[in-house]
Parts: sequence; structure tokens; C-alpha cells
Amino acid sequence: MKQKHSWEITDAFWEAAQPLIPRRERDSNKTYRRKPGGGRPPMKPRKVLEAVFYVLRTGIQWKALPETFGAASAIHAYFLFWCEKGFFQALWVAGLEHDELKGIDWTWLSGDACMTKAPLAQETVGKNPPDRGKKWQQAAPARRRRGRPAINCDNRGEPA
Repeated sequence: MKQKHSWEITDAFWEAAQPLIPRRERDSNKTYRRKPGGGRPPMKPRKVLEAVFYVLRTGIQWKALPETFGAASAIHAYFLFWCEKGFFQALWVAGLEHDELKGIDWTWLSGDACMTKAPLAQETVGKNPPDRGKKWQQAAPARRRRGRPAINCDNRGEPA
């Protein structure tokens, strides 16, 4: 049995998301070198959406996207185009409307947290964590007698 990953899209979700995906249209005022439909075929939107969800789910950089999804720069271009056209906002609204009809199941949700500095603990922890325990704060080393060098360093370059 194949394990389902959190970025993989179910067929039911794809049926709801597919009509919302914006399509690129040719500009009638621009002259193109190729005929309509010429050149490399566009990427499949479902694969692009899975790649975007993979990046959002794992938090990796766009350039670190696995090659199984396709070219990272092309997927990032689709992401920017879809953001500009309001696809993700429309997807969010459609999800909320769908959940209102069914009733939102809040039992599986969890709260988000952020980590910040403790504002009242400055006296006990110091100004900056990397500065704690630096050499200028430690005790001075014990005094030792300097040893004499075996070679006189001043006239090392002179011939004997």
C-alpha cells in the first residue's frame, strides 16, 4: 500500500480546485514568434499545485524542489502568477464555504505559537546569548614566567 503524503492532492480536492486555476491568455496586442499551441507544452496544473504544497509543507527553498515535480523556476513562476491572479485566496474562500455547508470540524486543529525573547529576563540572561561566557568575563590566567626562545629571532636571517 502506497503511503499518501501530506502534499499529494486527493481527487475530491482537485475537482474543487481545478475550476479556480487561472489560465494564461495570449495578448492580442503582442506579436508572437510561434503559432498558438507551439513550443513546449505547459506543465500539468495538478502537478504544479502538488509541488507548491510540497514547498509550503516542508519549508524548503524553491531551488531545492525535487526534480520529480519539474523545473523549480517554472513552478515558482506558476506560483507567482497564481498569487497575482488571486487563486490561493479564491481556494481559501471556496474551502471555507464548503466547510460551512458541512460544518467545520475544529477538533483536529491546533494553535500556532511563536518564539520570542523573554522581555523581563534581561537582568538574568545578559544582553546577547552569544556574549555569555566570553573570555573578557572570565578570570585572568595564572601568571607564568616567560620562557626564553631557543633561537634569537632578531638575527635569524643573518648568515652564521
